[in-house]
Amino acid sequence: MRGDGCGPGGEAWPVGRGRLPVLLGTLSSSGNGYHEWMKSEELQRLTASEPLTLEQEYAMQCSWREDADKCTFIVLDAEKWQAQPVPTEESCMAGDVNLFLTDVEDPTLGEIEVMIAEPSCRGQGFGTEAALLMMSYGVTKLGLTKFEAKIGQGNEPSIRMFQKLHFKQVAVSSIFQEVTFRLTMSETERQWLLEQTSHVEEKPYRGGSTEPH
Repeated sequence: MRGDGCGPGGEAWPVGRGRLPVLLGTLSSSGNGYHEWMKSEELQRLTASEPLTLEQEYAMQCSWREDADKCTFIVLDAEKWQAQPVPTEESCMAGDVNLFLTDVEDPTLGEIEVMIAEPSCRGQGFGTEAALLMMSYGVTKLGLTKFEAKIGQGNEPSIRMFQKLHFKQVAVSSIFQEVTFRLTMSETERQWLLEQTSHVEEKPYRGGSTEPH
């Protein structure tokens, strides 16, 4: 499995088998889709983002692809992917999931972000599945033992999702209007995570042609 940015650099990707979503870690064809998504004032508010030009969006994605302290995977709608004779990432995009490895004093800590931007894909478990798969990647491939999630105080769906994933609230910032949740991977939590992602298989990715079965 290889993500954009950090990771051991193999040529396989995590594919959710029998569940949604499928994760594919390419950003090269997603710029237009991202640009259209991020015109939404609701998404800007939920993700604390500023609107960018298309050129700025591509530049940001290029930096993410090259930075060793960021992992980004595109969340795809598996049903759309499997229904198309020649599927493309952009036509099946549901959102993205990211890991930030920016704590130089603790390389075992990863900050996780999940965004399900496609309205038709919300409320169907895409975010939960994406988070589980990314956390599994962090634990098994990157040696992470702790995860943090920083969520806007008004983003109730994300707060409920991370609570469902066993995260506990550890801080509140009134200045940034965000809540910080943390999960420490005890042996019990690790086994739970691996059980939740036991359906995942790693498949080769070549030019966007990988196909889940």
